[in-house]
Amino acid sequence: MRVIASSVRKGNILEIDGKLYAVISAESFFPGKGTPTTQIDMRRISDGVKTTQRYKTTEQVERAHVEDRPYTFLYEDGDGFHFMNKETYDQIAVSKDVIGDQSVYLQPEMECMLSVFEGNAVAIDLPQRVTLEVVETQAVVKGQTASSSYKPAILSNGVKTLVPPHIEAGTRIVVMTADGAYCERAKD
Repeated sequence: MRVIASSVRKGNILEIDGKLYAVISAESFFPGKGTPTTQIDMRRISDGVKTTQRYKTTEQVERAHVEDRPYTFLYEDGDGFHFMNKETYDQIAVSKDVIGDQSVYLQPEMECMLSVFEGNAVAIDLPQRVTLEVVETQAVVKGQTASSSYKPAILSNGVKTLVPPHIEAGTRIVVMTADGAYCERAKD
């Protein structure tokens, strides 16, 4: 499907010269003088090479037809990450290159959306939030509560984040999967 370059968004899959690219970021520039352009940072799905392309905002690019399907994460092994479609019970192995840094947030039985192109997963969309346990954090220092200060903490998946002073080790918290930022204390 051909679309104008200014409508391309993060997560879209583009087909350029017969190869698939996952869009990392897309930004439009409107200079005071000259032609508006759209800069698209992409990762080639076949080998993970990152590239940047500039297009005129009205130029046409080919967006690949991918199907977004719900899958459940099962386990990880040497072949990659294994997911199952709950409706058809089909299993699919996804390479580490496709998942990238988001792999630290995967938990067994987690529901994810996989973008599938010709039977292969080309992109993954995790839930926006995930619940994790704080493994290690600093003790609260008296007098720090006067201002909104945060302290460093290490979560059960090894990710470091900043949490409010009242959060202690062993507390379950909700974090954003996009950047690992603290949202709230878990309600369970």
